[in-house]
Amino acid sequence: MNNRETAMEAAAILDAKKAVDITVIDISKISGFADYFVIATGNSERQVGTLSDEVEEKLEATGATLKNIEGKNGSGWILMDFGDVIVNIFTPEQRERYGIEKIWGDCEFIKL
Repeated sequence: MNNRETAMEAAAILDAKKAVDITVIDISKISGFADYFVIATGNSERQVGTLSDEVEEKLEATGATLKNIEGKNGSGWILMDFGDVIVNIFTPEQRERYGIEKIWGDCEFIKL
């Protein structure tokens, strides 16, 4: 699977588990550390954890390797590093607070 397919698969996994406001951003033209951000919101800390577990399990089944994960301790934001694909799962409050979409607003937002 290429990086775009991995990002889209992550988005599909999140959608199937009822994440909301799922966004995929192609950051490859201006970033040196990754090609895609996948951003989603869970309605509670518990759902955020469940979403991250599901993404980890299902993406690894496709051959993707989870290199690092940050924020598992109730921070309201879990960042999953799959190399060139970064998955960010937020609670609504933390997503609003950090506003990642605004920071990367000049990049291509991919329709799901």
